[in-house]
Amino acid sequence: MTDGFDAVVVGSGPAGCAAAILLGRAGATVALLEAHRDRAYYKRLCTHSIRSSALPTIQRLGVESVLERHGAVHGHENVWTKYGWIRERAGATTRPEHGLNIRRKTLDPLMRATAEAVPSVQLMMGARVRELSRDAAGRVTGVVAEVDGGSAEFRSRLVIGADGNSSKIAELAKLAGRPTPNRRFGYFAGYRGVRTPPGVPHALWLMEPDVAYFFRNDGDVTILACFLDKEKLPEFRDDREAALLATIAQLPDGPDLSEAERVTDVIGTTDYPLITRKRIVAPGVALVGDAAMTGDPMWGVGCGWAFQSAEWLSEAVAGVLPAGSDAEIDTAARRYQRKHRRRLALHQLSAVDFSQKSGLNPLVDVVVAGAARDNKVADRFVDVGTRNRSPLVLFSPLLLARAAMAARGLLNRA
Repeated sequence: MTDGFDAVVVGSGPAGCAAAILLGRAGATVALLEAHRDRAYYKRLCTHSIRSSALPTIQRLGVESVLERHGAVHGHENVWTKYGWIRERAGATTRPEHGLNIRRKTLDPLMRATAEAVPSVQLMMGARVRELSRDAAGRVTGVVAEVDGGSAEFRSRLVIGADGNSSKIAELAKLAGRPTPNRRFGYFAGYRGVRTPPGVPHALWLMEPDVAYFFRNDGDVTILACFLDKEKLPEFRDDREAALLATIAQLPDGPDLSEAERVTDVIGTTDYPLITRKRIVAPGVALVGDAAMTGDPMWGVGCGWAFQSAEWLSEAVAGVLPAGSDAEIDTAARRYQRKHRRRLALHQLSAVDFSQKSGLNPLVDVVVAGAARDNKVADRFVDVGTRNRSPLVLFSPLLLARAAMAARGLLNRA
């Protein structure tokens, strides 16, 4: 059995590392456990874009300048719709000034190194959790992990599951998730030599039911991605890359692929359900990142929500973790759960709705049409799309009226 820790964090992706960094800097002792042995390990199924809502967390972590030195690209929203382009205006609202595009190949090792540099954080690679330890009352008191062919117990005041959408910690803690099947599949790959419009770091094509993207990333690599209705899956069975490039080549005002050279594998999934959990905490346990809630990769929210959920949890528990009672820690974790639900539940609900349908909600469609013509409507649309404002903003009677006025004539022609 190892010496006790204030927290054991399981998973060393962005969520786990952010939680370890913030708790460690607040004075907690943290064991950061990663099942993979390679410190350069990174998540492959990710479009590498972080929405601007997570920028304050990244700044609080002190890693924004580090990511920029390693080539992170400032992200601004550009959305093609059947009504025209919707573009983010710099300084138009109080939202953070930009997102960040950076490959997970770069991001994950940097976050791991930052966490390991915190004196009270102990990073352990190759530690695969098998069980949760519990006291006589059933409260979780740590984990049992496989390490170097043997078994080790890590005792803690709180176990934090940051181990992704198929979370072992969620399973062991009986924090059940409700999966929602996704009618779309997705493939993407990284290319050099893609010519994109100057000053446009990424763009989305909302073609209903299909969606496509490009994201400029570090290393002069541009990610080309498409998320298509499953009826088009047969087109990808013989040659995924050819089908991906054909999809991007047909986009209106799309990037120039004439000199594109693929530098990554073609990565994707034919089945990626959204997972929503009614509870993300239990006595002695809390979940962050994809373990807490798995969104639709099509919307590029996973990395941002990983950073933000880790910050919300650390804010809630840091003050009571080292010296508070178990009851105080669990009460603080429930406060985190309420904040997570308040900030993200409606975004997840809207993503779940779109994952089942071929098109947008009719009222959202009015907003989209208006946003293509009216800057104020576009500002609110971007606020919600970057997850800086609640989706309820789009259903404001004043906004809907303004959008309808701006969209006169467009809705009937589309």
